[in-house]
Amino acid sequence: MKVAIIGLGFRMGYLGRVFAELDPTFEIVGYADPSPAGLPGLTEAGIPVGKRYETPEALIAGERFDLLMIGSPNHMHLGHIRMGLEAGLTVFTEKPIVISIAESLELARLLNTHGHDRLLVGLVLRYSPLYRDLRAAQAQGSLGDVVSIEASEHIEPYHGAFFMRDWRRYGRYTGGFMLEKCCHDLDLYNGVVGARPRFVASFGGRKSFVPQNAPEPGVNDLEIYHRKPSGWMGSDKVFDSDADIIDYQTAIIEYENGVAMTFHTNLNVPDQFRRFCVIGSKGMAEGDFVRGYLDVHSARTHEKLVDKRYSAPSEKSQHYGADEQMAADVLAFIQTGAKQPVSALDAIEAGILALAIDQARLSRTVVDLAPLWKEYDACLHGDDAGRDVPVAKQA
Repeated sequence: MKVAIIGLGFRMGYLGRVFAELDPTFEIVGYADPSPAGLPGLTEAGIPVGKRYETPEALIAGERFDLLMIGSPNHMHLGHIRMGLEAGLTVFTEKPIVISIAESLELARLLNTHGHDRLLVGLVLRYSPLYRDLRAAQAQGSLGDVVSIEASEHIEPYHGAFFMRDWRRYGRYTGGFMLEKCCHDLDLYNGVVGARPRFVASFGGRKSFVPQNAPEPGVNDLEIYHRKPSGWMGSDKVFDSDADIIDYQTAIIEYENGVAMTFHTNLNVPDQFRRFCVIGSKGMAEGDFVRGYLDVHSARTHEKLVDKRYSAPSEKSQHYGADEQMAADVLAFIQTGAKQPVSALDAIEAGILALAIDQARLSRTVVDLAPLWKEYDACLHGDDAGRDVPVAKQA
């Protein structure tokens, strides 16, 4: 498979290595990035990278390839997706797919024009073995009707410090931390619920990565707070960062079908976990992507129906082995058109939920998403000519 890359950062450099291990014909024919942080890793792995182009337009015009991969900063995604779709290309974009409600509606209009089958998205956890097993247990009826969900994504201090130092510290580039980091998780549980979120409330802020919590000079500073390298617009500041993102946040969501969910994220959790408990009318499923387990119990008999443990394929593997499966599935799509477990529409809807969570946090109101879903559907089906872009209603 031949690919071209817009935004050759650390993530695309890693994915290039994953694809190359699976496909001996994999080739990066060219890239557009003024400062390609992912290039050294590819070179070290012996993966040839083609010509560097000054602009994405020149790259698209100058090469022939099977897949355009977009790893640029989030606020550039919409423009780069548009270029690819308008050029008739198959496009893979990293998450989050876009960064605002207005961009979500604009992307819906684009998909109405070009279709969404040619746009793949890197919501990688949908490909994970644990999530696939959860959905299989759900399909077998082990849970019954989903009633409520408790879920979280907590990350270690070194990773939280990375967010305070990287370009991702600015909401204007990311759309906010909930969108940048937690859209994975929100997408997973949207899939489990099988309905759109309707009402959202949220609270949060920044209390850990603040000046009064800075460690004594030299105390684990390099080992912890600078372990993960930052790229574009990187900074050395952690506790005195100019970031405008949160370091903790909670949300309460009610879905259109009445399912309720609580979600909690924190960036300063030394024994990190990424777990969930899905409780249904007939049973419950409890799992953790970090700690690697899935247990399913029957509410009728208390019997443990599923008892699975998971480990990554290698020490270098990211996302609990999901990247390898995602690469295999993307390759299958290019070769045979095989169906993917997540779509561009799933990505937009998870993003809208993340953005609504932040709207609720900032406004201290309950946000009603019904008006926004109506407008989104109109954009998706070409029925929105002349309409103003709405905001979600505050209940």
